[in-house]
Amino acid sequence: MTEFIIPLTAAAAVDAERVGPKAANLAALAQAGLPTPGGFCLGADAYRAQVATLGLEPMVRRFAAADVVEERRLAVEIRLALYEQPIAPSILAPLLAAWCDARTTGAGPSAVRSSALIEDRKGSNFAGQFESFLGIDDEAALLTAVRACWAALWTTTARRGMANHARSPADTAMAVLIQPLVDARASGGGLSETASGGMLISATWGLGSAIAQGEVVPDRIVLSRQGFLRTVDAGRKHHRESCGHGAGAMPQAVPSELVSAPCLDAAQAVTLGRMMRKAEAVVGGPVEIEWALDHLGFKLLQARPLTVEPISVPDEIWRKHPGLSGHPAGIGWGAGRAVVVNCECELPRVAGVVAELGGSTSHLASLARERGIPMVLGVLDATSRIPDGSQVAVDGVAGVVRWMT
Repeated sequence: MTEFIIPLTAAAAVDAERVGPKAANLAALAQAGLPTPGGFCLGADAYRAQVATLGLEPMVRRFAAADVVEERRLAVEIRLALYEQPIAPSILAPLLAAWCDARTTGAGPSAVRSSALIEDRKGSNFAGQFESFLGIDDEAALLTAVRACWAALWTTTARRGMANHARSPADTAMAVLIQPLVDARASGGGLSETASGGMLISATWGLGSAIAQGEVVPDRIVLSRQGFLRTVDAGRKHHRESCGHGAGAMPQAVPSELVSAPCLDAAQAVTLGRMMRKAEAVVGGPVEIEWALDHLGFKLLQARPLTVEPISVPDEIWRKHPGLSGHPAGIGWGAGRAVVVNCECELPRVAGVVAELGGSTSHLASLARERGIPMVLGVLDATSRIPDGSQVAVDGVAGVVRWMT
């Protein structure tokens, strides 16, 4: 193996500066005996080598000192070059060899995922701001996905997120995680600790992208910190994502009898709770996980540090007003005037957020926790039921939104 290819079973795979925290955490979970899909990482050195091969280093250096207009122009040029230009032969040969070797043990499609050196760290997880590709089953698609992951470091969304943390794409690098795709019967996320003192699991049918992108209202399963099942609130999962084999995740209608049926039974929920507690020991504190369940059992797909904020005491006057319940993101209390927003770039300007879809482990909820914004998700018809311009209070811990009529 060359220095560019790092199997997740290798000792070097836990080095976050080589493979990014996402891949490093997965390697550490596997080494602790927790189930993961396995796979390998194309290390950050490969990204740096590609930048050098394409002659992009002068533009990267200029970016660090550029004004806003020049930054935008340079970012576009760098992103297009990384996405459109061929992969350097010194990277291409070991990449294809590793991918072909991995496929000899399983002929199924692959998942190709960004593993930036700056993501999945405490206080800066960058949830949903880079790239993931599912159902990769031919060489051309693999190479396109790798180039797109590299280029994702320079998108407007990623640069805006980095700027919020005083970071720059010029000062970091992108590794790429390549794994067997889990043929998921159900998927979701989990929080090993919540502000109310328990553990939380979100679940939906099929691939977890439907939760991550806020396309369904997932099941909400609450356990005690000791792992005992407390409540199961079935969601509204009208469609599921399945592998399109080269076309990424494909939506399918869910049979009517499964729309409001729980995805996990009690024993499965308790098992996943135990895994989250073991993942805490690996990561060194509370974790947010992503998981998938296939015919062989659970696979952990991701584990990132989780910041748990204390419960704030709301103004008692709000309890006299009508409220709607949903999935809490786990952050505090906020109040303000109701207005519909259509882009996450408006999040820094809001006191709280109410979303009609999604759950506590969606990308939007992760961003809310990271930025300290109270949020309640999965509140059906919120934009029509809450009068525009009314005064609204969002309890991001209890999962309740109230308004003054």
